[in-house]
Amino acid sequence: MSAQAATARPLSTPAARPVRRLRALELPALRRRPRLWYGLIAVAAALGIVGAQMVLSVMTTQSSYELARLNSQHHELTLQKQVLDDELAGLGSPQYLAANAAALGMVVDKTPSYLRLSDGKILGAQKAASSTSAITLGKGSVANELIADTPLVTDPHATIDGNDKQKKTSTTENMTPVPVTDGLPTVRTH
Repeated sequence: MSAQAATARPLSTPAARPVRRLRALELPALRRRPRLWYGLIAVAAALGIVGAQMVLSVMTTQSSYELARLNSQHHELTLQKQVLDDELAGLGSPQYLAANAAALGMVVDKTPSYLRLSDGKILGAQKAASSTSAITLGKGSVANELIADTPLVTDPHATIDGNDKQKKTSTTENMTPVPVTDGLPTVRTH
C-alpha cells in the first residue's frame, strides 16, 4: 500500500521561484585605519621607558664612581691619620721631651724634694741641682726613629741626636747612587 499511495499522490507544483536579478555589489566597507594617537602614545611610552632606564643606568654608574672616589679618599685620610698619630707619639716620647728639656737648660736633681699639699711643707734635701747633672742621652739609650729628624724646640736646626739637620740633609742629597754596570746586583756565592 504504501507504494501505491506514493504513486497515487499527485505531485505538487513547484513553488514559484523568486527571480534572481544581477546587481552590482555595494562598495566594501572602508576599513578603519588604526588611530594615529594610539600608535604615538605607544611609541612615546616605549621611548620614555628606554630613556628612564638610561638615566637610571647613568646615575648608578656615576654613584659607583663617586663611591670609589670616596673610598680612595677615605684610605688616604686613614694613612694621613696614622702618620699624624705616629708623629704625635714621637713628640710625646720621653726621649724627645728629655732632649728638649736639656736644650732648655733643665737638669736632673739627684736628691728630689717634695711638697706636701696638706700643710705646704717641703720634704727632702732642699738643695739646688748642679749643672753637672744635665739630661743627656747616653750610649745606652735607644734611638727613636719617629723623632730622629724632628728639630728641637729651642733650635730648629738641631735634632735629638745633637746633629745639625741642615748638614745631615746636605750630605744625603749630595750622595750619588752606585752605578750598576752589569745587570742587577746579586750576592756572590763562590
